[in-house]
Amino acid sequence: MDVYQEAVHYLTSQHIPVEPEADVLEEDVFQEEAVSCFLSPLLSESVDFPDTPTLCNPEEMLERKLVVLKGILESEEVYLRELEALLMPMKALRASAGTSQPVLSSQQVQTVFYQVPELRDMHQSFYCDLKARLSAHCQTESSPGEEGEMSQSGFELMVGDLFLKVVNQFGLYGGFIGNYEEAVAVVRKRTNSDPRFRTLAQSMMSNNGSDKARTKYTFEALLYKPLDRVTKTTLVLRDLLKATPVEHRDYTFLQEALRLSRSFLSGVNESSQCKREVTLSHGMRRQLMRDSFVVDASEGEHSLRHLFLYTDLLLCTRFKHASRGKQDQYRFCWYLPLAGLKLRWAADHERSPDTHLRLHTIRAKMYLLRQQLQQHAKRHRGMALAARSRKKLEQMELMLLTHSPVYRLELHSPSGKSHALLLPSLYELEEWREAVHKLTTDNIETVPPDLLTLTSACVKLRMTQQPPLHSTNAEDEGSLCGTLSVAIHSAYGLQQPACVYVCVEVDGYEFYDLQAQTHSSILSLHPHWDQELSFQVDGAQGLRVFCVSQSDGQDDTVLGKTSVKLESKSLSMRWRRQTLHLGQVEVTLSLKFCPHPLQPPSPTAQQQPVFSVPIETVAQQEGVLVPHVVRCCVEEVERRGMDEVGIYRISGTASDISTLKAAFNSNLREAVTRLRTAEVNAVSGVLKLYFRELPEPLMPTGVFQSLAQMLDIQDMNCRLASMLSLLHSCPDPNRHTFLYLLHHLRRVSEKQDVNKMSLLNLATVFGPSLLRPPVVGVGHDISISQEVVVQVQVVFCYLQCNNLPEAQTSLPHDTDPEEETTHM
Repeated sequence: MDVYQEAVHYLTSQHIPVEPEADVLEEDVFQEEAVSCFLSPLLSESVDFPDTPTLCNPEEMLERKLVVLKGILESEEVYLRELEALLMPMKALRASAGTSQPVLSSQQVQTVFYQVPELRDMHQSFYCDLKARLSAHCQTESSPGEEGEMSQSGFELMVGDLFLKVVNQFGLYGGFIGNYEEAVAVVRKRTNSDPRFRTLAQSMMSNNGSDKARTKYTFEALLYKPLDRVTKTTLVLRDLLKATPVEHRDYTFLQEALRLSRSFLSGVNESSQCKREVTLSHGMRRQLMRDSFVVDASEGEHSLRHLFLYTDLLLCTRFKHASRGKQDQYRFCWYLPLAGLKLRWAADHERSPDTHLRLHTIRAKMYLLRQQLQQHAKRHRGMALAARSRKKLEQMELMLLTHSPVYRLELHSPSGKSHALLLPSLYELEEWREAVHKLTTDNIETVPPDLLTLTSACVKLRMTQQPPLHSTNAEDEGSLCGTLSVAIHSAYGLQQPACVYVCVEVDGYEFYDLQAQTHSSILSLHPHWDQELSFQVDGAQGLRVFCVSQSDGQDDTVLGKTSVKLESKSLSMRWRRQTLHLGQVEVTLSLKFCPHPLQPPSPTAQQQPVFSVPIETVAQQEGVLVPHVVRCCVEEVERRGMDEVGIYRISGTASDISTLKAAFNSNLREAVTRLRTAEVNAVSGVLKLYFRELPEPLMPTGVFQSLAQMLDIQDMNCRLASMLSLLHSCPDPNRHTFLYLLHHLRRVSEKQDVNKMSLLNLATVFGPSLLRPPVVGVGHDISISQEVVVQVQVVFCYLQCNNLPEAQTSLPHDTDPEEETTHM
């Protein structure tokens, strides 16, 4: 008979059925003990265990102690059956080791079953002794007698010496733990390479007691049982001690046993990989993939939490920093399985006035503390003062971290449970989303975890020790303090036309807002913004850039992201152009930096109005040559208004135009978003209104008379040459905005067969808004009707010019002779 068949026959003789290979086990191997750290810090000083009721009455305590002991006895019985199931194939495997085709070699058998027989014998002895004492005690209690005698019998029950004895033999577990990784490696290797061993390893059965039911385990699952037993023993001793009166003779024994158990746990090698992994299902391991501090907004309040992402679940915990000499603590808040988990995110920049005021107060205090810290650093005896200022600064920054996040990540489980997390950075949010998405794309199964043990394990498993506070990090001497300007030009590499925007984040002390976004582009394969973003920074070392696609009614999608290290030696007060690679998308931008001491933060500044403001002022504050309101309206009209009959002649609703005007005066991003859904005639109406409300017309009044005289030139080419020469004398924002508009109107007229807007019609609409005569009494000697004729004819002539110069929409940001392309 084949040696393997002998092993199977042996299992069958023990009434343990051996089934053929199966792809999936009938029952997961860790439905009770799914935890990634078997030696978590299970000390009462460092973990919040579920408290048992405080029992002041000794009789109540003894009753509770008896209940605990009975539970321990039942648990020991189950554990012994599991050890027996693990040891059952050992004899057959050892016998096969001496044959020509061994299932396991003699060395492998010794490795796999190392210390297991000794552990079985130790617990068998403990179980028999404990059962005997409990049986004798129960017989004593059942005999008739006075109540006082029954209470006395509780004090007579002695078990502490048994627990102390078993803990003193924990050295056996030390050997097992040291050998565990090697034993698991052998089991995994043979399971994958030998179908005979695979069938055996996946068919381990354990009897469930008198009901004759059986539970199926994998070999590896049974090997894990002793590891879990060590941590449970510590828990048991703690509960047993709490239920034992101080005056009981067991109290000293149990106290010493608990001390030794804790000492054993803390002395085990914490870097062992097996602390992070545990079998979830066939071929899958639970591991900690990512963790960080986030703000939990699930209960309507902002609470700082430590979030842990495991292979199959998200665990949210409450972190409590321990006092000196003790370990940190984690308390369980909630968990969500990853299977079927849906994520949604959005940027929430809307804050109440009270929130704005609170954040400003925090930032102002942080600024003052930062100034004090810098002053203390210059003094010889400022170490103590600096330490106090830094601690206060950390506290303020922690408050800011809790109340300032603007990115909301919603988690929706198929079970109906939902939680909302707030993060201060789009970069961090996207990393979380990518990590979760990567795990949920696999058809994962979640095993119900042992939440107490899993939460306890977080202290040892965590990769993030503290909240991300800039004040706790050592600053680089090359970090930036001053004004950092970022001009976003364009993006290339989109796979399909999209409305996209670019988001920029800067690190450092958050005295000021360190996030900004461009407006959303029109639907395009090659979007252009030429939008300048400015940051006041202190201690800045890094820049993060994102390209985000915006879809109506759907979540925004991050198309790509990258980070750039900011170095003062490579930045200057001159613009420097760079091309960043964000995956498949390339974003072209320019950077410049002006170092200077920072002024105290002021309340969040409102965007300066753009209507009824000189165009030079608007262009200067936006860092462009053509104001964004002009470009955005033109782009939107060209996107969906070119075929609109009477575009620019038929006015939109006055209320819609007024709403869009107010939006442009307060929030450019909101205005552009509103443009996407507004009636196109309202968009064209906003553009006309902007030019009409300029304090000084787009074509300065000083050139009105000259242009009127040029209309008398009979030779058309000479007239146009003279008019173009005069146009070059106008200020840059006026000239380029006028040219930008003229090119747009010519493109509109190209579809006059559909929209019925010829060049003359367009000149008639825009002439009075773009060109105005001087005020009465200053060389003004023509009638109103003549004014209109001049206004229309001048614009009409410019529209007819064949060699009309192209417009520049933004200031040149690449004054450095070399263009740097940054690959990220």
